[in-house]
Amino acid sequence: MTMTLTEAKAITGHKSGLGKPSKMPGYSTAIPAQACRRGAKLAQIPGSVCSDCYALRGNYLYKSVREGLARRMAALNHPRWVEGMVRLIGHYTDPDDPYFRVHDSGDFQSQHHIEQWVKVARLLPEVEFWIPSKEVSDVKAVQRRIKDWPANLVIRLSAPMIGKSLGAWGDPTPTSTVDAGIGHKCPAPTQGNKCGPCRACWDPTVSNIDYHKH
Repeated sequence: MTMTLTEAKAITGHKSGLGKPSKMPGYSTAIPAQACRRGAKLAQIPGSVCSDCYALRGNYLYKSVREGLARRMAALNHPRWVEGMVRLIGHYTDPDDPYFRVHDSGDFQSQHHIEQWVKVARLLPEVEFWIPSKEVSDVKAVQRRIKDWPANLVIRLSAPMIGKSLGAWGDPTPTSTVDAGIGHKCPAPTQGNKCGPCRACWDPTVSNIDYHKH
């Protein structure tokens, strides 16, 4: 029997459905930025990209938002989480603009967490997924283990310091930087802080996206 939307929302912790970032195309999901493993440490370091994290201030501090993030965090271990996310994303995604942002707040919690998103991407080949991450070791370990990486899943390894790159990996893993002056410059600051027609973040052939600090 097909999982209902109500069941999918309950299982994944998305009580009110998926997130809808005003800047980006499509929908998103998020977990608490406080739970970022590397990010929480970087937040204490001046000059790091996490030192003034947008997901630790503003709307993210509202009680209802914090409760929603906590629900989604707790839901990660549900045995039907993959099925629930596939049901939600498949329902909400616009087939004419099928882009999904994973973690507009938060980061991978484990290698198993990464593998769960690989499963979701495989089951939704018509949807393009983008996941920024600073969990370099876990991402690389999973990528080495999974030989048939889904073409619609782009994980961008994020440089930890403003104005610095991650360096060369010897493979085509996409990356992102902040004010480093290299690669594709994010056009959002020149177009109302919106993606507009740009979909470079989801494009695995774009080796680096350079964002402006915000």
